[in-house]
Amino acid sequence: MAEITAALVKELRERTGEGMMDCKKALTKAGGDIEKAIDDMRASGAIKAAKKAGNVAAEGAIAVKDNGKAAVLLEVNSQTDFLALQDDFKAFVAASVEKAFAEKMTDAAPLIEAQEQARLVLVGKTGENVNIRRLVRVEGDVVGTYLHGNKIGVAVVLKGGDTELAKDIAMHVAATNPEFLLPSDVSAEAIEREKAVFLQLNEEKLKGKPADIAEKMVAGRISKFLAEASLVEQAFVKNPEVKVGDLAKKAGAEIVSFTYFKVGEGIEKPVDNFAEEVAAQLAAANKQ
Repeated sequence: MAEITAALVKELRERTGEGMMDCKKALTKAGGDIEKAIDDMRASGAIKAAKKAGNVAAEGAIAVKDNGKAAVLLEVNSQTDFLALQDDFKAFVAASVEKAFAEKMTDAAPLIEAQEQARLVLVGKTGENVNIRRLVRVEGDVVGTYLHGNKIGVAVVLKGGDTELAKDIAMHVAATNPEFLLPSDVSAEAIEREKAVFLQLNEEKLKGKPADIAEKMVAGRISKFLAEASLVEQAFVKNPEVKVGDLAKKAGAEIVSFTYFKVGEGIEKPVDNFAEEVAAQLAAANKQ
């Protein structure tokens, strides 16, 4: 059984919105497995959904650069949001993405090497650590990008259509962050997991119902899950009457891929005083 740390309780609390002690109980019951704890909480009706794993806060900026046929998405991290808004940091990010695009870099390694001297100068000037974290380059028939502030960047590749359509779809992706492109991309494991949660959550409703009715209820939930999880089945944010896939099809286009970057995604920051406060409260509760 994994140790139920204050940081683990804090993460579950942030992802579910539930109380500290409820989160501790759920983690204890799940043996420290946060994903199982979330599933158990959903199944018991305590929560309807939870934030995706990896959405731990970190600072910095996302930058994008495209020419309609290719695009680069770049993440550069800083220790504070204050630095991310300063001109020196912005200039470093801008120079980095320009260099990566011009030299057709496809991952962060060569950019990190090329920008190391400039990075050290920035670190020395600001007193904060700065790191080029990740970089992706995409190419295709039509490429469009969207940058939401400096926190979220998206690139969409289309076959057919135009850059305005690709940008519109990229804006939609920034708003909804779909997990998959197509319903067929959703793994059988993910579907079975969603089915299990639905059955547990609706155990009382399903009792006594004919097998064919119960089966239709399950199928309806899975269909909704696939629509929520896959880009082409989602209702377009600018016009909810139209699915994103149909929007592209009507324009004579096919969505080939999308890439989504969010600042700090997957980075766990050092545990702060809040975690110490949580630990102290847990210790006090255990003594009662």
